[in-house]
Amino acid sequence: MTARTAEVSRKTAETQITVKLNLDGSGQARLATGIGFFDHMLDQIARHGLIDLDIDATGDLHIDGHHTVEDVGITLGQAVAKAVGDKKGIRRYGHAYVPGAPAWCSIFRTPAA
Repeated sequence: MTARTAEVSRKTAETQITVKLNLDGSGQARLATGIGFFDHMLDQIARHGLIDLDIDATGDLHIDGHHTVEDVGITLGQAVAKAVGDKKGIRRYGHAYVPGAPAWCSIFRTPAA
């Protein structure tokens, strides 16, 4: 199987982002966004998804964190798309019970034929 890895960088007027990932990793993360809770959430993606994730981000945090979060999200999405390549062999499925007020919603999706 081809290695499902990628490295993507993005530079804007507000941020400079580099994302390296290995979709077939062991859940290791090295995260430096400057936003503690965001690093924590990205760590959960890496740990529970068994994805090796290395993110370096600098941004205009003295103003607000939203540019950093937006640009990391864009760059991470591009890296995942690059790593999966032609998507051959990937099957999608989903199932969820979602509590709502005042009812439950059940969602089930099967892959298209």
